[in-house]
Amino acid sequence: MVSIDLDGAAVDFPIFDAKTRSLKKAVLGRAGGRIGTGSKVPIIEALRDITVSLRKGDRVALVGHNGAGKSTLLRLMSGIYEPTRGRSSVIGKVAPVFDLAVGMDPEISGLENILIRGLFLGMTRKQMESRVDDIAAFTELGDYLKMPLRTYSTGMRVRLALGVVTSIDPEILLLDEGIGAVDAEFLAKARNRLNELVERSGILVFASHSDEFLADLCDTAIWMDRGTIREHGPLREVLRHYKGRDVLAEIEATR
Repeated sequence: MVSIDLDGAAVDFPIFDAKTRSLKKAVLGRAGGRIGTGSKVPIIEALRDITVSLRKGDRVALVGHNGAGKSTLLRLMSGIYEPTRGRSSVIGKVAPVFDLAVGMDPEISGLENILIRGLFLGMTRKQMESRVDDIAAFTELGDYLKMPLRTYSTGMRVRLALGVVTSIDPEILLLDEGIGAVDAEFLAKARNRLNELVERSGILVFASHSDEFLADLCDTAIWMDRGTIREHGPLREVLRHYKGRDVLAEIEATR
């Protein structure tokens, strides 16, 4: 049974070289957590007392300001981070998509990068070879796929990465948005592919600042604030409390 269970989970980062209070403040501002004071070594409490239970079919948006702990929570769910305290149990094949450039080599061709990126996401070489033609058609990169990745613009790299990401078959999809470099027409095309991907996945957790994307892909939300869960519930309700207005009603009115 596909599941994610976090019970009182915390993630701490010790800062061994922080010798001044000003440095502590600088680190705190980036991390979004708080600094523990009970140790000689400053500790950034990136996540505190996180309790979440997700099951197959859950489509969860992560919202909150930059540094609130969204990306750290995704990494905890993926197994990249182990909880410092509390418990974390994840059952199912996880596809963590945090950085669309991870797993790509700038010195080899786009076609070769399709295979490498797929392997990085847990697919087999045979599975990726069977998807190459579909990915190539989606990216619309044509002969550029035979050229080294270092010759690509940022938008072209995003197209290639999205083509691979939306071709996989995960049981748990953890998605940290990073697709703002493509044009609006291709973004609409990518949204359709992401919807199909969500339908194939068992659990989706999606961190994004795009309310429209969240409305398309999610039905519940977790509001992160300074490393803790401030609210977890229906997407419309959580977004209304977070933004101070009925965001979904505004989106629906424009469609």
